[in-house]
Amino acid sequence: MNFTNTPTPEEVLCLLQNAALRDAIEPFFEDDTFGDIDFFEMPTEVENRYLESMLAWEQAPVLPVGRWFNPPIILESVCNLCEEQLREELWAVIERLYEGRVVLDFTDHLSDRELYNLIRREILPTSVKRVDLPDNYFHWDCSVAGRGPEVSADDWYPEAVAESLIWLTYYADNAERSEWEAEYCIDLPPCEIPPFPRAMPSAPV
Repeated sequence: MNFTNTPTPEEVLCLLQNAALRDAIEPFFEDDTFGDIDFFEMPTEVENRYLESMLAWEQAPVLPVGRWFNPPIILESVCNLCEEQLREELWAVIERLYEGRVVLDFTDHLSDRELYNLIRREILPTSVKRVDLPDNYFHWDCSVAGRGPEVSADDWYPEAVAESLIWLTYYADNAERSEWEAEYCIDLPPCEIPPFPRAMPSAPV
């Protein structure tokens, strides 16, 4: 802010908001972590947005994802749905999740049935902090679920590689694959085109 002249009402309001935000968030940082954050060169408007996001995180309730919504999202068993119903229900829940700022990333290796079951069995019951900010999106990485690439019984991969094998096979680019191969001194399975491409709603990470 420029204080060479008399502060504008907007600048005064910004400073008052800053003081209120600092007071509100201070009890959450009794271990002096808050004091370690360097705000010296940060414009007050930027600092306020940062403090708002920190306060929203600290105050966010921990709820199952399905209960973020009113009414809560409850999916019936896939066994009760024909293929057409399954597809309709799947896209309906994808859109509803997106409206609640829940984004599903890396889904193209999963069939509709697999993705529906992932949402029903893993995503909706999982308790997560619900940070209620307009630009905050919760991203669920679906590459850790579903069928992975076929590998030989003799293949052995470090834990970090094994956990990321679906992403490395279907979603990583050549440069990313090369970095992993060089770091772990391994040969990855050939890259493959995901078998179930979808135009999923997306948002910045």
